[in-house]
Amino acid sequence: MKKYEFRLQKLLDIRIDKEDESKREFQSARKKSLKIKEKLDYLKESYDKYKDISNVDSIVQQKITHMYLKSLNYSIENTSSELKASEKIVDEKRNELKKRQIDRKTVDILKDKEKAIFIKEQNRIEQKQNDEFGLYGFI
Repeated sequence: MKKYEFRLQKLLDIRIDKEDESKREFQSARKKSLKIKEKLDYLKESYDKYKDISNVDSIVQQKITHMYLKSLNYSIENTSSELKASEKIVDEKRNELKKRQIDRKTVDILKDKEKAIFIKEQNRIEQKQNDEFGLYGFI
């Protein structure tokens, strides 16, 4: 019985390690996604700041501003697609983490059930011995 319990404990330790690894991967992906979102917000703010080119006096400055806005627009599109890909990765990591948590909890429940069965069996053996001692004392 101890051997089986030892194997369950070892399996539980492995599942806990995998769950911790998934947590780190999820947090890393989430941080990366948040950085990309901050970059996108910064680019959008910058675009909103310079989008009114009618306030610019010279034509050269208007052309420069127009080219800058075009570059910002391109960067916004790229960052938006990068953010979507990053959010997809975060969702995958979240699902993987949930799966690993379920695996760990399953093994933990199995271990608890085995422990309860072992205790019940030990109590039964002890009760049987007590009954025998009581019978010998009676005789």
